[in-house]
Amino acid sequence: MPIKQAKCKICRRLGRKLMLKGDRCLSSKCAMVKRKYPPGIHGAKKTRLKITEYGLQLREKQKAREIYGILEKSFKKYYEKAIKTKGNVNKNLIDFLEMRLDNVIYRANIAKSRNQAKQLVGHGNFIVNKYKTDIPSYHVKINDVIKLREIKKGNNFFKNVIIELKNKKNQEIPSWIAFNKEKMEIKILSKPSIEEIEQSFDSKMIIEYYSR
Repeated sequence: MPIKQAKCKICRRLGRKLMLKGDRCLSSKCAMVKRKYPPGIHGAKKTRLKITEYGLQLREKQKAREIYGILEKSFKKYYEKAIKTKGNVNKNLIDFLEMRLDNVIYRANIAKSRNQAKQLVGHGNFIVNKYKTDIPSYHVKINDVIKLREIKKGNNFFKNVIIELKNKKNQEIPSWIAFNKEKMEIKILSKPSIEEIEQSFDSKMIIEYYSR
């Protein structure tokens, strides 16, 4: 079983804010604001050494894995699917990552982090095209409709989410999904646009890493 690392240490080790802890990452409490150096007893004194091409590729792959919360075995499968699918391999990889059900819930601002979205999906709170789906990695398709189950709308957590969503204005929701706050319903309109996605990693380097 993989060893779990503190999320803040992961960001510090990879040298990039990966938004793994939701709102905390946007506050002054973020570890990348307070301690922008690698973890460890010599972290503050240690300068980042020049990294080899392989090291850079590995780091980008690790960033993407941590951002989407995916284990190595599953992540490699996405790469294998991406190269077998017609079209641009980089775009295919992004599509597979972004069109995971847990990521869609996160993109709609129902969850504050992908980790929280993963838990919400895993607890069976949503239906996809009228069927209860509790698999975070479920791959959504164009015209799929994702809804919060009616029985869950009375849950205190979701009551607060609904109130918060109604009170928030100018929420950033990708153009490839439509979200009805009143109905807590998401519709997949298209595949994601790379230009619209703020990438915290280099997908080309990831392809190069696995292509060695």
